[in-house]
Amino acid sequence: MTKNKVSADELIAVIIKGIDDVKGEDIQLLDLREIENTVCDYFIICTGNSNTQVKAISGSVQKTVSKDLKDKPWHIEGSATAEWILMDYVNVVVHIFQKQMREFYDIESLWGDAKITLMNPVKS
Repeated sequence: MTKNKVSADELIAVIIKGIDDVKGEDIQLLDLREIENTVCDYFIICTGNSNTQVKAISGSVQKTVSKDLKDKPWHIEGSATAEWILMDYVNVVVHIFQKQMREFYDIESLWGDAKITLMNPVKS
């Protein structure tokens, strides 16, 4: 049985839906395609307010991607402490941070050449 080829746009939309379902905050999409020697095409970065919420976001992303796209991450790191969970979907890498870890590592500045898109819907 061959696996369906999922487009990056579909995968990104479903990942963001999974993050949004459990109230992940400050969602940003970094487009790395114009930068040489990158490990993937996109980073999705978001924040959770506790290790419980960071784990919930990771679980929601896995469940939503599995249900909607029949896909699963190639690799996951950081689940034990849940201060920063990295989910590797090959072309799309998801970074789920607690606020203080996100500020400390500041991935957005490290990848300053990337095109950054804010993904959170405006809350009224």
